[in-house]
Amino acid sequence: AMPVILRLHSSSLSNKISTMATESPNSVQKIVVHLRATGGAPILKQSKFKISGTDKFAKVIDFLRRQLHSDSLFVYVNSAFSPNPDESVIDLYNNFGIDGKLVVNYACSMAWG
Repeated sequence: AMPVILRLHSSSLSNKISTMATESPNSVQKIVVHLRATGGAPILKQSKFKISGTDKFAKVIDFLRRQLHSDSLFVYVNSAFSPNPDESVIDLYNNFGIDGKLVVNYACSMAWG
């Protein structure tokens, strides 16, 4: 996994340590999201894009809904589980990212339980 680089804008060491423990709003890491169609879902022209790590996973879901024009949408990370829309993209990437990207499978009908 790629190391997470935080940009620190504080001069005091104690602030730097606490900033590293909680994510600094000033440090915006871009995460590569790779969208993969599953179960007969349409393949998108743009299957990879970058999103701010501080964004919620709901933003990925909204993007897919707009692209697919479908209310029926099932989204999975690593073909395994459906994340909570409130999860931050950086947390999902740090835990489940592969080869420098977060793989998101999508389907218009349930593909995995």
